[in-house]
Amino acid sequence: MNAPSPPSATTWRPTHLPTHSFHALAPGPKLLVLGAVHGNEVCGAKAITQLLEDINQSRLTIERGTVTFVPVTNPLAYQLKQRTGDRNLNRNMAPSAIPQDFEDRIANVLCPLLDAHDVLLDLHSFHTGGAPFVMIGPQNNSGTLEPFSQAEAEMQLALCTGAPRIVEGWLDTYARGVSRRAAAPSAAGSARAQTLVTNPNYGVGTTEYMRSRGGYGVTLECGQHDDPLAVEVARRAILQTLALLNMVPLSLEATSTEREILRLVDVTDREHADDRFAREWRSFDAVTAGELIGTRHSGVEVKAPHDGFVVFPNPRAEPGQEWFYMARRRT
Repeated sequence: MNAPSPPSATTWRPTHLPTHSFHALAPGPKLLVLGAVHGNEVCGAKAITQLLEDINQSRLTIERGTVTFVPVTNPLAYQLKQRTGDRNLNRNMAPSAIPQDFEDRIANVLCPLLDAHDVLLDLHSFHTGGAPFVMIGPQNNSGTLEPFSQAEAEMQLALCTGAPRIVEGWLDTYARGVSRRAAAPSAAGSARAQTLVTNPNYGVGTTEYMRSRGGYGVTLECGQHDDPLAVEVARRAILQTLALLNMVPLSLEATSTEREILRLVDVTDREHADDRFAREWRSFDAVTAGELIGTRHSGVEVKAPHDGFVVFPNPRAEPGQEWFYMARRRT
């Protein structure tokens, strides 16, 4: 009898989420490190794989607490070599009683994992060129959108990653975009997609969920997707996070606390597949008020509303999804 053919990349659906946990014999914090939340952002997966080998060969020892590594957090998107599987895993992060798609099923495993840890390091990369940056949550507050009380610890985590730039203001900026989408829903995309992108909770990803559960965490954007240096940025960040938390016998490297801090202030969606940027924007390219950023399919020009910086420009964004963000320096 002939052996059955292996499933193809287009038909195979992962059935489990591989994780790797190391429990030291001395008590300490619980750290979760995620790679490939988006399937085409592989630097974190590569860096984690290297460190797993170091631990297994006793080149690195975990002496306090617990660290859990998830090299490939979205195995479907990773298999497809694209950002998403059925949808963006790093949006609408919450358990689902009746899962609708693959990412809902992953979230049903991932959310309890986040619940069981204190600190999160989520490793990403970006479409266009530029230097690494790290995203943090809000300052301490008791508001309704994202109440938080661990801003100081989270800033220390952000600084230890070594990223030269810190970005804040994600969730409230995303919420403004959701309000606009809800007021003028796009015809693009499925009914399911429209339901998601007009849901206020759709801006909640891994770090936002972690903060809502009493922990803290950062998203480190390690570099451009294909930049081999991004793997070393991710590897160094993991080691320095372990050192910061006193989980490994490594010294915390001296680093300047001087960082450029930018605040996201607005998001612009791509409305049509023929919307085009005026040039190849990179994250944090400076713009002046009135400068042309792109042109809509209809011919309408999209211009910078104020002096600032273009962030997360995505020339391949799906219609109805984020095209680019605008940021200003924190004052």
